[in-house]
Amino acid sequence: MNYIWAGMILVSLVVAFFNGTLNETVAAGMEGAKGSVEAVLSFAGVMCLWSGLIKVADAGGVTAVLEKLLRPVTGFLFPRLSKNCEALQKITVNMTANLLGMGNAATPAGIAAMGALDKLNPNPKYASDEMCMFVVLNTASIQLVPSTILALRMAAGSADPFGIIVPVWIASFTALFAAVLFMKLVIRFKGAKK
Repeated sequence: MNYIWAGMILVSLVVAFFNGTLNETVAAGMEGAKGSVEAVLSFAGVMCLWSGLIKVADAGGVTAVLEKLLRPVTGFLFPRLSKNCEALQKITVNMTANLLGMGNAATPAGIAAMGALDKLNPNPKYASDEMCMFVVLNTASIQLVPSTILALRMAAGSADPFGIIVPVWIASFTALFAAVLFMKLVIRFKGAKK
């Protein structure tokens, strides 16, 4: 991959040299680097904020309350997990973070949840049904507040950064419904095959 990037940069510089636009190309590269650093800093701030809030919510017992509220959903999605297992608690924290659009804060919770699911996996060589369902939930999660997209739109100077919320809800709900339905069918087909 490094060779591909190096080749693209080299070809761009050679073409810019022969077109007489080398100064503009270098200036655009520097401006792009500046924009990248600004975007990373804004994401880092959002990630620190939400990660801290998740830790406070966990310490204050808010995640335990959310776990009870989400129990009907998690019971349907993960029927083989016991109600009080560590994996289900971590899955709930991850689902809550994703619902609130805290994707960056959801990542550490997701890694912890996958680790807890791995401990319960009877065959560590293969992913369990619960692990696969969890990946599906993370890939096609519903975001009530898509904070990363909103932050990007605000940073880009959008006139209406919140104008995408309803389409995001529709798209994410449709994707999640289709993904969970497909995963449930795969689990059922796999169970019938045994």
